Amino acid sequence: MNLVDTSGWLAYFFDDSNASYFAGPIENTAELLVPTVCLYEVFKKINLVADEAHALQAIAQMRRGRVINLSEDIALSSAFVSIRHKLPMADSMIYATAKSHNATVWTQDADFKNLPNVNFRPAK
Repeated sequence: MNLVDTSGWLAYFFDDSNASYFAGPIENTAELLVPTVCLYEVFKKINLVADEAHALQAIAQMRRGRVINLSEDIALSSAFVSIRHKLPMADSMIYATAKSHNATVWTQDADFKNLPNVNFRPAK
C-alpha cells in the first residue's frame, strides 16, 4: 500500500519537477491510501492558489484511492509519533495512518526524510 503526503499531491497537481516521482503511486489507485488530513490540506492550498472548481477536481482525483478517516486509534498513535519523531500534527497523522495500514509514505517533505517506510525525494 502507498500513501502520498500532501507535498506529493501538490507536486503532482501543479506538475512540478517531482510530479513524475509521485505519478506511479497516485495513479495506482488500487494500492493508494488517502488520509482525510491530506484532503483538507490539498483542498485548501489549491483553493487559495487557483479556485474552488480546481480544488474540487483535485479532491475527485484523490478520492479514487481509499480515503482513510482519522479514527481514535490513529489520532492517539499520531500523538506518540509526533512526540517520538518531533513531527507537526498533520505530518504525524499522515505517518500514523500509513503505519496503521502498513503503507509506504511518498513525500518531498523533509520532516519525513529519515523515517522508516518512507520514500523521500527532496523538492527541487
